[in-house]
Amino acid sequence: MSANQHHGKIIPVDLLTGFLGSGKTTLLLRMLEEYRERGLQPAVIMNELGEANLDGEMIGEGAPMAELLGGCACCTVRGDLGLAIKSLAEQYRPDVLIIEATGAANPLELMDGVADSSMYVRTALRSVIAVADGPELLRRRRAGQSRTFRLMREQIRCASRLVLNKTDRLDPEELVEAQQLLREWNPHAPIVATVRAMADLAWLTGGDPAALPGEDTAVLRPEGTSLANAQHRRDAPDGCGPSCGPACGHLHEDKPHTHESHDHEHEHDHEHAHESHAHVSALTHYFRGAVDSHAFEALLRSLPPDVYRAKGIVEFRDTNSRFLFQYAFRETDFMRITPQGTVHNVAVFIGEGFDREALRARLHSLESHS
Repeated sequence: MSANQHHGKIIPVDLLTGFLGSGKTTLLLRMLEEYRERGLQPAVIMNELGEANLDGEMIGEGAPMAELLGGCACCTVRGDLGLAIKSLAEQYRPDVLIIEATGAANPLELMDGVADSSMYVRTALRSVIAVADGPELLRRRRAGQSRTFRLMREQIRCASRLVLNKTDRLDPEELVEAQQLLREWNPHAPIVATVRAMADLAWLTGGDPAALPGEDTAVLRPEGTSLANAQHRRDAPDGCGPSCGPACGHLHEDKPHTHESHDHEHEHDHEHAHESHAHVSALTHYFRGAVDSHAFEALLRSLPPDVYRAKGIVEFRDTNSRFLFQYAFRETDFMRITPQGTVHNVAVFIGEGFDREALRARLHSLESHS
């Protein structure tokens, strides 16, 4: 029996990303309409750079909505995202949650926020849908490398589904060029060419729009410190955590991360991770009970190189304690916690191209031997 059956429904999360003006809000409105036609209740989180959510006015009262204004869904705003997910999930019990990111956001930071929320409400990232403006994509490619161009590439590389939009404005040769560029950046995600973001909901969500694909959704990277050396570490000043990188528009030269002795190596790995990933996904696993601490540490140490982030809360039967764990850039921290309220035993892994079924089997094996 799966963790889902033990603890009730997991709310799937669909993340919409793509640069400014690509057609994300148009696609969001289409998705909301189709969800409602299927008798499903969606909820929406909209992230905008400004102090007013103009796009949110278009949704009206069609779905419960939370707003994240004045930020890029990175650093402190990433924490707000987790709280917004928790609030919507507990208040409205939606069948699905859609997050529309600002065009300036790095999808990795939003994925981190979804991972945070899974500790408090039963959510799991199901799909990362990147909307690309075909004519703008080619224009920026021909103009040469720029920060905007690199961010567009980052958004496309993170996607599990690619929507190549505004194709009516492309010549046949340009359409092929745009499709080839998307495939070059992301060899794995299916691509659909659209006009006015007309894409099928079942295609966007990878199957049944009401269900998670399999039990979870996911990816990871290895090695770490032992429980004996666990530090009561927290994120860096101003809420910037280890996954906050140059692509999200923040510079950190004057704010070293928590692992001072590894600062140079950390920054090198950090930048490389943001530039190199091709198809990023997230695996969310809710534990059915306590597991052996040594076996869990061994699993983290042996994670493949294409798993680069993991976090969650785990209960160890041999220590009779619960721990918050963080895994990033080959380092692992454990912090003993005595949570108040409802906090789930859950592990979320983020990475690229890993064997999801093999990892899921190892997690189930941990539980069966506990």
